[in-house]
Amino acid sequence: MDVAKAIKERRAFRSLIPADIDKQVIRELAESLQLAPSCFNNQPWRFVFVYDPKVLKKMHEVLFKGNEWAQKASLIIAVFSKKEDDCVIRDREYHQFDLGMSVGLLLLRATEMGLVAHPIAGYSPKKTREILGIPKEYQVITLIIVGRHTTEINPVLSEQQKKAEKKRPLRKDLNDFVFHNHFKT
Repeated sequence: MDVAKAIKERRAFRSLIPADIDKQVIRELAESLQLAPSCFNNQPWRFVFVYDPKVLKKMHEVLFKGNEWAQKASLIIAVFSKKEDDCVIRDREYHQFDLGMSVGLLLLRATEMGLVAHPIAGYSPKKTREILGIPKEYQVITLIIVGRHTTEINPVLSEQQKKAEKKRPLRKDLNDFVFHNHFKT
């Protein structure tokens, strides 16, 4: 698959069925992270790949209402970093930017592998740290929910979520966020 195809096919589906997650799948996803760019090659990102059924079940406790669909995940990836592990140039903290670039590569690689990798914000970072043993000095940025897509709509989804499963939500027009030579409001 070429990059343009992976970008176009990537979707944040919520209707999932189990995916076979083994050490090779994790290795391939991790290798995409390993090659991501970062400030001075600091590689500030940290990831916990959760695939043990008992630990996955515990991770269900961290999910907020509206993310019950994530309980169908075969893999949950906790994504975290701390500013001290990356460049801080004046008031610019690069750890979140660099971590975001690595996650973007992971999403594309997962898509290429036929997986759905859906980052979420609806979870408790505090409970995530407790369950996974992540020290408090790290900022848990997101959880990535991984499985295989099914066209059978998950019944726990809201009406809006069901609609988004059937048709990709509209994207902003390029003119709304791309400017030439100067920013314009």
